Amino acid sequence: MKDILARLDERREQARLGGGQKRIDAQHAKGKLTARERIEMLLDRDSFEEFDMFVQHRCTDFGMEQEHVPGDGVVTGWGTVNGRTVYVFAKDFTVFGGSLSEEHAKKITKIQDMAIKNRAPIVGLFDAGGARIQEGVAALGGYGEVFQRNVLASGVIPQISVIMGPCAGGDVYSPAMTDFIFMVRETSYMFVTGPDVVKTVTNETVTAEELGGAHVHTTRSSIADRAYENDVEALLQMRRLIDFLPASNLETPPRLPSFDDPDRIDLSLDTLVPDNPNKPYDIKELINKIADEGDFFEIQETHARNIVIGFARIEGTTVGVVANQPLALAGVLDSDASRKAARFVRFCDCFNVPIVTFVDVPGFLPGTAQEYGGLIKHGAKLLFAYAEATVPKVTVITRKAFGGAYDVMASKHLRGDINLAWPTAQIAVMGAKGAVEIIYRRELGDAQKIAQRTKEYEDRFLSPFVAAERGYIDEVIMPHATRKRLSRVLAMLRNKKLENPWKKHDNIPL
Repeated sequence: MKDILARLDERREQARLGGGQKRIDAQHAKGKLTARERIEMLLDRDSFEEFDMFVQHRCTDFGMEQEHVPGDGVVTGWGTVNGRTVYVFAKDFTVFGGSLSEEHAKKITKIQDMAIKNRAPIVGLFDAGGARIQEGVAALGGYGEVFQRNVLASGVIPQISVIMGPCAGGDVYSPAMTDFIFMVRETSYMFVTGPDVVKTVTNETVTAEELGGAHVHTTRSSIADRAYENDVEALLQMRRLIDFLPASNLETPPRLPSFDDPDRIDLSLDTLVPDNPNKPYDIKELINKIADEGDFFEIQETHARNIVIGFARIEGTTVGVVANQPLALAGVLDSDASRKAARFVRFCDCFNVPIVTFVDVPGFLPGTAQEYGGLIKHGAKLLFAYAEATVPKVTVITRKAFGGAYDVMASKHLRGDINLAWPTAQIAVMGAKGAVEIIYRRELGDAQKIAQRTKEYEDRFLSPFVAAERGYIDEVIMPHATRKRLSRVLAMLRNKKLENPWKKHDNIPL
């Protein structure tokens, strides 16, 4: 018996070495952790239960029958994050460059199936060179099996992808269908075709970093939600993110102990909005001041900065926050901002996360670039997302809510549950100057009359009270009491039940 146990230990040690010490050292030399080190960093200490440690490929072409490494380039299993079950797979770059084979794919799909059946989040750690060429169509078939499960899991369990090295070819489409993608600066990149293929086909000379590095995907393409400096920071932030999320669509968000008084007032909010309506302010200051302990996990921080999205807690319970950002493009809605917010709103609705919306929006961004780029359809995505959402929706208008953008930003007309406004709110079809120039165009030559008309328009329409008179605003509140009021209405909405008409699925304007 002792001999059998000793042999088991030997085989386990061999499997844990992956591609061998030399390749592990090479991985460390690049500033990267190994697959198993990453899993240990992500999960609670000693909680990881590994599956399929001894699986090997079955390929016999191109000399592959001579090369067998236990695990076949991916580590799979489950563990806990702060005591909550999480499934995980980590590509092992030290084994065949982490390339996907038929057996490699089966290991991943087994974990995906378990995560779906047991209703728990799944985290994929990517560091791989794509499909294993020696296996041909068998590898491509493996990709298809993984993709199919990504789709079936969508909206059922949270799916998180962390790109921690190369991610190319077929490997990119699995992360693309997950809920969140995070990257590591300088060491990770994503692209469908690499620099060599680009050079051959288009004659463009580009580096891997320029083609698909973290900076590109967090600022321009919006493929990635955030980027971190190194593996350790990325994995610790994933632990933080998982704490905000429910395990599945059958659960409500976790409620953590909070030592921040839900009735706390903050007098500094009374002076947050400047007297000059054209002067910007930082909406993140408001978010941080209403969140428990100022803890806000922002998503897509460096893309479409004119809108802010992310997770916070109020009285210990997770809420999704969507807010116009006056510091960027005056907080207007454009194509990028609309897409960014729409996807986030739909995620929150999938997973029973209440949505808090802070509104300061002068309208949609005008111009040929936006119109030619499909602003109408992109703006409709955000409208559609808010309108179909059945989770609690609480809206606070801090300043401008002009034109169609007023409707889009979780208005009462899109089944907003509670719509509040600060006394500084201005709700109208457009700003006073533009409105007066249209209504009184015949008086444009008389500066004194135009100034008088502008003052009349501001007094009549640029306030929250016209909307409040019609019931479109439930209450005009003091800014300093915003956290208290949000805490109370979210508690009141905790048992909200609302169902949309039955359908196979909707047809959001993609």
